[in-house]
Amino acid sequence: MDNGRLQNTDPDRLRRLLEERTEDLQRVKAEYDNYRKRVRRDRMAVGQIAVANVLRALLPVLDAVDRACAHEPMPPGLKEITGTLRTQLGRLGLEAFGQEGDLFDPARHEAVVHHVSPDTDRLICTEVLRPGYRLGDQLLRPAHVEVTGPPPPARNLAAGRGEAPHDDAEQDDEKPTPQSGPPRG
Repeated sequence: MDNGRLQNTDPDRLRRLLEERTEDLQRVKAEYDNYRKRVRRDRMAVGQIAVANVLRALLPVLDAVDRACAHEPMPPGLKEITGTLRTQLGRLGLEAFGQEGDLFDPARHEAVVHHVSPDTDRLICTEVLRPGYRLGDQLLRPAHVEVTGPPPPARNLAAGRGEAPHDDAEQDDEKPTPQSGPPRG
């Protein structure tokens, strides 16, 4: 190039150069678009993590409010504070779960007490001791529940005493196993 002009003005060469530069520009634009999308996705993920951490830190406050509401009549001011707290946490996406009559789900519930009832074939939550909370699909805390259901499956008696189960096919007078490797002299 001389003074901003090409030395060779071959149209085929100029077309190839233009195509190469266009491809380079398109590639850079696609990389930048992908970068912007990744940054937006990362910012959203960081925001969701921050919200989850704040909500998780406030769960003991909700537990204290629940205990206070269960044991004492609420003065109007405290009732308003409680309502506002629940509303604002709900707007952030906090959802309580755990109802009496729910099927027990070990991914969402933590069984604290198990009542045996031979009349049932499934574990049912019969009392919610502490509600569980989630944020969208993310479990923040499992619900602590009492469950009622069938007795646990019968266990091997030897295993129940802490002994290894005994296989009837094995004999007590075991034969020694041959040593591997060359004989020692």
